[in-house]
Amino acid sequence: MSTTASAKNGTWRNWGGTVASLPAREVTPASVEELAAAVRRAGEDGLTVKAVGTGHSFTSIAATDGVLIRPQLLTGIRAIDRDALTVTVEAGTPLKRLNMALAREGLSLTNMGDIMEQTVSGATSTGTHGTGRESASIAAQIRGLELVTADGSVLTCSEKENPEVFAAARIGLGALGVITAITFAVEPVFLLTAREEPMSFDEVTGRFDELWAENEHFEFYWFPHTGSTNTKRNNRSAGPEKPVSPVSGWFEDEFLSNGVFQVAQWVGRAAPGTVPSIAQISSRALSARTYTDIPYKVFTSPRRVRFVEMEYAVPREALVETLRELKAMVDRSDLRISFPVEVRTAPADDIALSTASGRDSAYIAVHMFKGTPYQAYFTAAERILTAHEGRPHWGKVHTRDAEYFAGVYPRFGEFTALRDRLDPDRRFQNDYLRRVLGQ
Repeated sequence: MSTTASAKNGTWRNWGGTVASLPAREVTPASVEELAAAVRRAGEDGLTVKAVGTGHSFTSIAATDGVLIRPQLLTGIRAIDRDALTVTVEAGTPLKRLNMALAREGLSLTNMGDIMEQTVSGATSTGTHGTGRESASIAAQIRGLELVTADGSVLTCSEKENPEVFAAARIGLGALGVITAITFAVEPVFLLTAREEPMSFDEVTGRFDELWAENEHFEFYWFPHTGSTNTKRNNRSAGPEKPVSPVSGWFEDEFLSNGVFQVAQWVGRAAPGTVPSIAQISSRALSARTYTDIPYKVFTSPRRVRFVEMEYAVPREALVETLRELKAMVDRSDLRISFPVEVRTAPADDIALSTASGRDSAYIAVHMFKGTPYQAYFTAAERILTAHEGRPHWGKVHTRDAEYFAGVYPRFGEFTALRDRLDPDRRFQNDYLRRVLGQ
């Protein structure tokens, strides 16, 4: 099964099957010069431009009826600086390839999300993140960027060079230019010990501050229609390595988390009345386990069951109240929700449109199986999340617009002013950006 977006009859579709668009033409540049030429030519033809990675966004952030740029030839590591502890990679490099290449070099990112199919530019441009007490999103680990701007020129930025562009472009939504290379901070590879165990909803919400404070990386999944959660704590370890055995790894990660879960989703979609019973069984299926391995093998896991997702960041201190409201809403509704709700955290960062910009944040992600009606659930959840000044993930389903974002992002005006300067003719515009950033 392909993990990337697909094209059929020239139509581009995203991974989740929620978006389709028909670009005027597709370009697959083999160099920064070819990409810059494609942007200039689009300008001469009066066409807009969008780069698209693996299509893992559920929003139409990458959709275009203009020029679609596919960066799959712009991949690989350009440079490793062991003194500065940085690595510079081409924009189309999948996170999976980056993680494996770094591990071979004895290096690692400090933190990462739980999926690694996306390209580095797609993941960072939308604010993809994992969970961490002190370590933030993938974009917060960026030390330098190279991007092609609307006039076809190549601009580099860092804290020292074009710092005002750097402050915004690390999570740029594709609105400021096409990223061609990213320089990440890295560190010598280390070991993480993961401890996964079931915990009741009441215990995890009652002890949330303590669990967050005691662990470098804490997250949990709550199963709607139950009082059960599955918790995961990742902390640095002196070793030795004790990876999940191939058999138990296959059983837990492939058979239960993907195979049986997929079948359960099919049953739930066909017979919604069975969902609460399935949820009870699902919440008890995964047993406690502890293992120690290098970071990407602990942080990431395969996700083969297709779904639609909405995720909001709320102030961390509002998490427990928000989650309890969400549970109360589900409990009193007729909704049948077969997918767990994921909860993670991130420290405040200094990126203009980061969901954690200027505030310690907690993330609440709601999912529905692909092909199941999700609107009623997402609408009810969004009402609760926005009441707590939630900020939606840029690549996941939401209904917010520029007026809302101007209220929840103190530096929103700084970003739109920079966009006016770098892309006055809106070469990188599409319907999604028109909605979330305004005209």
